[in-house]
Amino acid sequence: MEVIKSKSVSKPVLLLKFYPEDNTILVIDSETTIRFLDNDTLSVADGFKAGILHKNYRTNVVAFSQDKYYLATISADEKESRLYNAKSKKLVAKLDRHHGEVSCVAIDPLNRFMLSGGDDGKVFAVDVKSGKLMFTLPSHVDTINDISFSKNANWVATASYDRKISVYNIVTMTPKDRLKAHGAPIMKIRFFQKNKLISVDKDSKAIIWNIHSTKVLARLQGIHDEVRQMVISGDEKFVFFGTSLGYILVYDLNTYEAISTRYIKIASPITAMEFDGEKNHLIIGTEDGFLMYYDIYEGLDKLKEFLQTKQFEAIQQETEKNPILKYTNIYDLVSNLWEKTLEKAKLALETGDKNKAELMLNQFKDIPSKNKLIQKLFQDYAQYPKFVAMAKSGKLALAYSLANSYPIYKETKIYKALEKNWKTAFASAQKMMLNPKTVQIAKDSLMPYRGISEKTKFIQELFTKSSVYTRFRESLSKKDFKIALQLIKQNPFLSELPEYTSLMTFSDSLYFKSREAVEKNDFNEAIKYLSILKDFEEFKEDAAQTLKEIEIKQKFYLGIKSNNISDAYDSMAACEELQETKEGRKLQNQWNEDLSIANTYAVNGDVVGVQKALSKYMGIGSKYMSLATIFSWCYISQLENSINTKQEQNKIEKGIKNYLSIFGETDQIDNLFETFKEEYSDTKLNIELLPKSSISMWRPTMIVKSILE
Repeated sequence: MEVIKSKSVSKPVLLLKFYPEDNTILVIDSETTIRFLDNDTLSVADGFKAGILHKNYRTNVVAFSQDKYYLATISADEKESRLYNAKSKKLVAKLDRHHGEVSCVAIDPLNRFMLSGGDDGKVFAVDVKSGKLMFTLPSHVDTINDISFSKNANWVATASYDRKISVYNIVTMTPKDRLKAHGAPIMKIRFFQKNKLISVDKDSKAIIWNIHSTKVLARLQGIHDEVRQMVISGDEKFVFFGTSLGYILVYDLNTYEAISTRYIKIASPITAMEFDGEKNHLIIGTEDGFLMYYDIYEGLDKLKEFLQTKQFEAIQQETEKNPILKYTNIYDLVSNLWEKTLEKAKLALETGDKNKAELMLNQFKDIPSKNKLIQKLFQDYAQYPKFVAMAKSGKLALAYSLANSYPIYKETKIYKALEKNWKTAFASAQKMMLNPKTVQIAKDSLMPYRGISEKTKFIQELFTKSSVYTRFRESLSKKDFKIALQLIKQNPFLSELPEYTSLMTFSDSLYFKSREAVEKNDFNEAIKYLSILKDFEEFKEDAAQTLKEIEIKQKFYLGIKSNNISDAYDSMAACEELQETKEGRKLQNQWNEDLSIANTYAVNGDVVGVQKALSKYMGIGSKYMSLATIFSWCYISQLENSINTKQEQNKIEKGIKNYLSIFGETDQIDNLFETFKEEYSDTKLNIELLPKSSISMWRPTMIVKSILE
């Protein structure tokens, strides 16, 4: 792979961030020099120096907001995290709450808060506008190594040295079950494709997760070097890993197979990665201070030229240089041409026209991988005339034996005719077995198949279990599919009957119809199909889950129609998929707007303002945790103001007690209490001895105008 453009910034590159709206690329180096470069020319368009030296940067020690307004960084001594307004260059907040060093920082995609992770396993969220502590995420027992947000900002995940991943729903302010499958500290995590997460640990083991079910979907194979950074392509088809030895590895995010474990090799460790989805450019930052661009579809123009001149060997060589070219439409055309040519060659060989087959396949013979297949094809078909002769002369046992030796024969018309005859004979014998007068005729009709091992077991069962067939047919006529399927499970010979084939075709048809109905939101039709599918073992679990989702979706759309936002929001909390619908996004945007307004009141301790901004949500159970968080912050602001204005000690102590009785002990109140003790050193108040509630128990009825009263 060739570098299409590059630039040196002299110092290790810590962060790359592409802004498509103005076609700029943000580059932050180890001295926290911020540069905005023109993405085409790489000339400097804007920037400034924060002057913070980062010696350790295996984690994300800097972050920049999507709106370009905020810079988050760890201090040089790693004792605190800082938030700067990038426009005014002024410090918005500094957080020194961690017991130990700060390990990583992040800013959410909606530019609402900075997250700070530390060696103490804690993650604090700071409001970017006020600089005040908003909430904390569930703690880990060891260092936080990475923080990642979903693209829609509804989810945040934290990865820790404790080998666990914590996933948190920001919409409802509730945690999911922790993801546990790694055997080593988890170093990097990224969301992709709506509900999936990829994680990489210190032993270079990578896992793909479904965050909704918390199940492991796959484990990536072939990573043998320390992964320093990763990035996902704009279309979310590929994930690229950058390693400490300077390798770029690329994996398919649909099959989870390695495309190349040596896609690119650079002389320096890779410290930052970004992807320009508009141009399909992979952007790499290195420890020796270089910024490099690669076109992941390099060689595509050559592929087009080679296809026009049918230079298939050249196409193969080009895709070996850049295996991602196999994911292009041009390569699909070549693959389809090969498949069609191969099928035509097989038909020619079936008719004994070897010369015609050779002539058709000749254009592919210079491709080593294809040539091996071609040679094997001709070798296998060398015995085909013998197979045909045996089939036509009725020597079925020998014909089937030869087909088992050469499985390619099973794709031929002759073999398919043999199978059709077998099924017809078997079905006919089955019916004759129901009449004592024709039992012997049934046995005689199946005599030619007696020497075929895979058929003999079915024949034996047929002769000994004729009553089972009767019950099977009766269950089908009554549409009692549960009984029919139980009989098939207990008596495999039934799967050879045409009734079984019809039953499976019927179930497949029901499944596709149910999915189509769900996609069209035709829930009544979907329920009709799924109620039948519940009896089919293959679809049982999926049908039950889909029925449950339909119930939630019906409640959601009914809530939208009747303007019952309580049901709508509660349904969104129960079924994350609804958050991606047009109606769900509209509701979520409205919530974010109202929450932003409420935040402006909360920072000043204005409970009435917060109530007014969020009044429509007070009866929505799924919003209680979010509401509790904002009111908790509001009351902390009241307590901070009372300390700053030197109000009476006993009044503030009462406020602290009231807070604990409503929200329990939180990081916010612990932080405030330390400040309180510094200002009121003679206090006898001991938080540990005070009665406490829990923030999860909060309800709107607990709202008071002032926490001090």
